[in-house]
Amino acid sequence: MGLYLNPGNEAFRQICKGVYVDKTDLIDYVNGTVETPAKMTCFSRPRRFGKSFAAKMLCAYYDKSCDSKNLFKDLKISKMDSFGEYLNKYDVIYLDITRFISRTKSLGTDVVADIQSVVIEELRKAFPEYVCEDEIYLPDALYGISQETGNKFIVIIDEWDALFREEKEDDDLQNKYVQLLRGLFKGGTATDQTIAAAYMTGILPIKKYGTESALTDFQEFTMTSPAKLAQYVGFTETEVKKLCMKYRMDFNSMQTWYDGYSFSRMQHLYNPNSVINAMRNEEIQNYWTKTESFESLRNYIEENFDGLRDAVVMMLGGQSVEIDISTFQNDIISYRSRDDVLTLLIHLGYLAYDQALQTVYIPNREVSEVFQSATKGVIWEPVTRAIRQSEKLLAATISGDRDQVADSLDLIHEECTSVLQYNDENSLACAIYIAYYTARNYYMIIRELPAGKGFADYAFIPQKGIDKPPMIVELKYDKDADSAITQIRERRYGGRLKECFGSLMLVGINYDKNTKKHSCLIEKA
Repeated sequence: MGLYLNPGNEAFRQICKGVYVDKTDLIDYVNGTVETPAKMTCFSRPRRFGKSFAAKMLCAYYDKSCDSKNLFKDLKISKMDSFGEYLNKYDVIYLDITRFISRTKSLGTDVVADIQSVVIEELRKAFPEYVCEDEIYLPDALYGISQETGNKFIVIIDEWDALFREEKEDDDLQNKYVQLLRGLFKGGTATDQTIAAAYMTGILPIKKYGTESALTDFQEFTMTSPAKLAQYVGFTETEVKKLCMKYRMDFNSMQTWYDGYSFSRMQHLYNPNSVINAMRNEEIQNYWTKTESFESLRNYIEENFDGLRDAVVMMLGGQSVEIDISTFQNDIISYRSRDDVLTLLIHLGYLAYDQALQTVYIPNREVSEVFQSATKGVIWEPVTRAIRQSEKLLAATISGDRDQVADSLDLIHEECTSVLQYNDENSLACAIYIAYYTARNYYMIIRELPAGKGFADYAFIPQKGIDKPPMIVELKYDKDADSAITQIRERRYGGRLKECFGSLMLVGINYDKNTKKHSCLIEKA
């Protein structure tokens, strides 16, 4: 048992002792790829989304130097037909690339050379008769062992893309690294005789050169196309509900803060790290900024490629924007357009992607707060001022001061359109959402809520323990506020809310595009 060759199962054993969600059925998928043409898997997702947990789980399952049967006996994989087929049957090579980067920075050595040197040294100790003293090339060392023993290896690489993120300007080092990976996984007789399966995980998809992947033999699963692995991107709604029951946490608040990632095969996926921290600390709050610096986010969005700033403001305003993800080169320096930056932010977890509509949006309150912090600066000052006004606007709305509401909306809409540079219904909806930005501290705000005989523009539902009235807000563009209130009543938008809370505020807002003024009516039902 070593650091890199057969690391054992202790790391996964410790994971199981904490706030744990059983994702061991991922092993069944990997089992189905072992010693098949699809044996190379690369599954990328954001930091703190469970990548290392999965890598350590796979090590514990395949590593022949330990006995993990009891560790898995009560978990999902133990109920599956493939459970005993590969359990502790392989020599495992485990590489955490961030560890090598930290190590070589202190030693002043070449990362790629160091990876090969230390792994070969462990192989030499385990197989002294098959690894010669002057061997420096890892693929040849593995091939030699396999030829002599008939054993094949399972290779698991955690944070595989760390070199592309942390040494982003060092093209020579990146090329050496890609060549090493190609030597290990390029296919052909040597790879087939040496590698039983490979599993790589990281943040970025595999680097592209032009339109071609640097490692063409890998099956890729990403934040833009996780396909059949979508349920393993984060925690599912069912899993979070079970945790909330176990730890006595409010599910609706958990949903508001951490839900929002959604794919064609699986909707409502949650940020695992934030959910675990909320359970562990018994407190729902923003855990993102405590684990990931948002300075990189600020740098990306301040480079205002062809309307990037407009897109961010629209998303802060609760809307989705269209995106073309096809030109992204899967690194953090080759972006040339707004869409490239937005695609990068999807892979970093700051944005969520709707595959069907090909749109992108801010997934939840936690990430929205990160964007709000990142947009504090000169070019974002109009939006920052609008958000600062939102507490006063909410107070005026609840008190029924329609004139103050209209005046505040005039100011906030003007601030937002000064950034967006256009003046239409989308701009109005965006401005309204930003105008009530801090209301999310007290309410769950739902756009296009199915209610009565249609869809209410905005429903403000008080969070658990919050003593504020529920509200229905209806928007009109170039009409009048009376018609907004009439529509709420005639279509019975507030029926369910009134039944639940006993009272309800109806808010009708109209925007006149000629005068650029708002009018407002507020009634209590």
